[in-house]
Amino acid sequence: MSKTPQQIALMAESGRLLASVFGYLDRLDLLGMSTLQVNDLVDNYIVDELKARPASKGQYGFAYAMNTSRNEVVCHGVPSADDILRDGDLVNFDITLEKNGYIADSSKTYLIGKVSDQARQLAEVTYEAMCKGIEAVKPGARLGDIGHAIERHARAHRYSVVREYCGHGIGREMHEPPEVLHWGKAGTGLTLREGMTFTIEPMLNRGTADVRTLRDGWTVVTRDGQLSAQFEHTVAVTREGVRVLTLRPEELHLSRISA
Repeated sequence: MSKTPQQIALMAESGRLLASVFGYLDRLDLLGMSTLQVNDLVDNYIVDELKARPASKGQYGFAYAMNTSRNEVVCHGVPSADDILRDGDLVNFDITLEKNGYIADSSKTYLIGKVSDQARQLAEVTYEAMCKGIEAVKPGARLGDIGHAIERHARAHRYSVVREYCGHGIGREMHEPPEVLHWGKAGTGLTLREGMTFTIEPMLNRGTADVRTLRDGWTVVTRDGQLSAQFEHTVAVTREGVRVLTLRPEELHLSRISA
């Protein structure tokens, strides 16, 4: 379950490359693009520019380089030529990248055009909730501390936390132990130790936490049709605390806790 410093260095390189994919997305004018167009651009960028592998492609039979989850889609959205990014949309891009045998996993919710105050606040609080979870990571802390920090922040803003999906260990495989729940009781669960690597990826809903899966077998949506947002980073437990392996250049506040 724990990784050596050399293995974490390889994961950090995958994470650095993955962060650059989001930098690439940040420079695109997403308004009016289909989610399939975005997927194809990301696929080509990872393969041609970064000489890496989009790890989601082919995983569990999934045919694409990324998940594209728009508005009421909670997670696992499937890229489509008919799914057009329109003014006011929220869309989460969830991308995994493998380089030198190690995988990094990260996602970011984008605001398309002029979004409502409600949508913007949901995205902001979801990001903050992920950060609260990351800040709880250190040797000797418990997995429940992470979930508790996330859930407390979400509830303070009257959002619900999706419980059917969670973070996970990661390394040579996309999904490794342990499961990292985004709710929980402080002081409970597995004790964290140096070298552990896992994702923190809360999904927050404006309405209830209830979700359902569409007939395609992939797309998960809010049962009440209200908005959902998600952010995700891959982290490593260090001797001093936590290192965010997929840190993006603009995240200076996280770099201060990432050792």
